[in-house]
Amino acid sequence: MSSYLIKPELSSAYPVVSYAKGSYVYDQTGKKYLDGSSGAVTCNIGHGVRDVTEKLKEQLDQVSFAYRSQFTSEPAEQLAALLAQELPGDVNWSFFVNSGSEAIETAMKIAIQYWQEKKQTQKSIFLSRWSSYHGITLGALSLSGFYERRYRFTHLIERYPAISAPHIYRLNHETEEDFVQTAADELDTMIKRIGSQFIAGFVAEPIIGAAGAAITPPPGYYERLSEVCRTHDVLFIADEVMTGLGRTGRMLATEHWDTVPDIAVLGKGLGAGYAPIAAAVVSDSIIETIKQGSGVIMSGHTYSAHPYSAKAALEVLRYVLKHGLIKQSEKKGAVLKKKLDEAASQSGIIGDVRGKGLLLGIEFVADQKTKKVFPPEQAVTQLIVSEAKKRGLIVYPSKAGIDSGEGDAVIIAPPFTISDGEMEELISIFSETVAAVEKNLKKD
Repeated sequence: MSSYLIKPELSSAYPVVSYAKGSYVYDQTGKKYLDGSSGAVTCNIGHGVRDVTEKLKEQLDQVSFAYRSQFTSEPAEQLAALLAQELPGDVNWSFFVNSGSEAIETAMKIAIQYWQEKKQTQKSIFLSRWSSYHGITLGALSLSGFYERRYRFTHLIERYPAISAPHIYRLNHETEEDFVQTAADELDTMIKRIGSQFIAGFVAEPIIGAAGAAITPPPGYYERLSEVCRTHDVLFIADEVMTGLGRTGRMLATEHWDTVPDIAVLGKGLGAGYAPIAAAVVSDSIIETIKQGSGVIMSGHTYSAHPYSAKAALEVLRYVLKHGLIKQSEKKGAVLKKKLDEAASQSGIIGDVRGKGLLLGIEFVADQKTKKVFPPEQAVTQLIVSEAKKRGLIVYPSKAGIDSGEGDAVIIAPPFTISDGEMEELISIFSETVAAVEKNLKKD
């Protein structure tokens, strides 16, 4: 049968998913896959959780849609209240949209409007980092230093990325303290060059995801960068689409650095695969300023604050909190990282294992001593992903976080609910995968 569905790779054949349960996904041939990446680092509580699905069936019987300009809904109100309760600091006000890209754009618009309400209308530029990914829509892509995803559209987007990624693995000539100071100085210099009167915000993934395979800054990093932002009257916007809601062992990943952003952007794990939903969550001071000004936030989409999606996120978050899954993410992540470190010690091509909680990245290198990358034509990332999938394990392809765009890496990010036995299975298949790819590379 011919397919007219546009897929990521137009000429590739994809297995057809049949059903999913817990940590596993099954295709129509009956093949079982251990979901070692929670889909796209999304399915935080695993698949087919009845505590969620039964509530969603009830919601469909009550109301499936209400337009936010005409009605609010109990699920949306309750979700916003629960997020306000659980998120740190005064990041209390939720604007619900459909995807992480939309949520980033909403955060950008709110930041610009905030400064407009304060009569600082020139503050409309954003700073971000190279080796970053904030979304595929044009505003979000403008923030992204992800060459492969932005180069086709360079003529349509702003040239926002400004400072270096905190890639300790490739900057190990510096002490952590020196590195933090260098990063703070770089941000400070960039703000001064452009002029703080023109800059609305600095946007960063606390732990870099798809563009850097869980690049994790050292202690003190966000404390210093947020201090620079405050000094220059620049908002700090944390892109927590991948890292937020427990993925790293904290509600927000910025909490690892004792930092509260002015705006936090949530996605992926918010709906956890049960429904599309994302959010820009905004501090009291920003909302109060807009309330006292125009009183209207100029953003929104037809499906914003969708009752069904809000209900999905509400029940997911309740499930996470009820079962202590954020602590589980931290605990299981530490075990998984240790096992991956052990696997790395037996491998000749694993250069670095990094990350926090159940967001872990593995970077592959041709030479462990020099950290030399593989030639792009060898497509090592794809070899790892394909070999793992063939063996029944899903891992997430990533970039290595090198400015040139070279390098190979994958992300391992299983559901918070993964069992000890499933963790052992993951490690076993992944180790076999790496060994098989390494062996084939030596043949070549």
